[in-house]
Amino acid sequence: MASNVNLKCTMLTLAAVWAGMPMAHAASAELDKYPARPIRLIAPFVPGGGTDITARAIAVKLTERWGQQVIVDNRAGAAGAIGVELTATAPPDGYTICLISASHSVNSATNPKLPYDLTRDLQAITQATSLFYVMYLHPAVPAKSVAELITYAKANPGKLNFGSSGTGGLQHLAGEMFNFLAGVKMVHIPYKGGAAATADVLAGNIQVGFGTLLSSRPHYQSGRLRPLAITARQRSSIAPEYPTVAEAGLPGYEVDQWYGIITSAKVPRPLVDKLAAAIAEAVKSPETAQRLSGEGSLPVGSTPDQFNAHIRSEIAKWRKLVKDAGLVLH
Repeated sequence: MASNVNLKCTMLTLAAVWAGMPMAHAASAELDKYPARPIRLIAPFVPGGGTDITARAIAVKLTERWGQQVIVDNRAGAAGAIGVELTATAPPDGYTICLISASHSVNSATNPKLPYDLTRDLQAITQATSLFYVMYLHPAVPAKSVAELITYAKANPGKLNFGSSGTGGLQHLAGEMFNFLAGVKMVHIPYKGGAAATADVLAGNIQVGFGTLLSSRPHYQSGRLRPLAITARQRSSIAPEYPTVAEAGLPGYEVDQWYGIITSAKVPRPLVDKLAAAIAEAVKSPETAQRLSGEGSLPVGSTPDQFNAHIRSEIAKWRKLVKDAGLVLH
């Protein structure tokens, strides 16, 4: 009797395996054929900015690799949330991906009203690049280093203003992190974009700003702005002449305006792995690395698990800063 039961169980198991084999073969065949049609790469900000530049550089290399068009789709609005929501709700077939930036981790840490959960409704593919800001001053400020700026700010509380691309954005929190770690009070002045903030520092209306190397380097060379340090963890090979904020007088300070690719949480992992490998190869190619280096970007090309961990750690970091510094952002 037991023998018959065991035989029946074995036959049922084999039947289940055989039944699943066509599905497994079909999935493998679909993966081999991917991509079989154009891919949409959503850039959730307006054309011409760092997100758009990075997305288009990646799209060119992926198109060359696969022979299928990778189309950059600019879907600006709601501080980048519109493009991410479209990605979360797109068919989970691997044909809709999205380039996000560090600002999306800030949004997830500070805005409870987002229409998606970045770590639940989306999944990480790869961190594409790492990008630092340069902290700069108007030349009228009598400080030639981060340490001198901290000393001056402490002696003149509330007299220094720093500009940003908007309340709750990464540039804003870059300044608030400086305030918190240095124990100073520079006043935040929000603008509708980083270019407007830079223009007001140039005009002398505010004194401190944070900008990408591409957008602000010409003003350093002309002497209209004074660069102090970069916000990265370590010195950059792109601009080795600038110390980091941490080494120049504020240990523990780090702000990285990274870019990375995500997709719907429901996309099968084999597709995600295939995308990750291709995008990593694209960003590390000499042509793409050279194209993005002018912006101050360095290629990363991490695994999905590594990028997922990075997103989570970034959300936790900004959430902690907002709490510890008592910031009110909305």
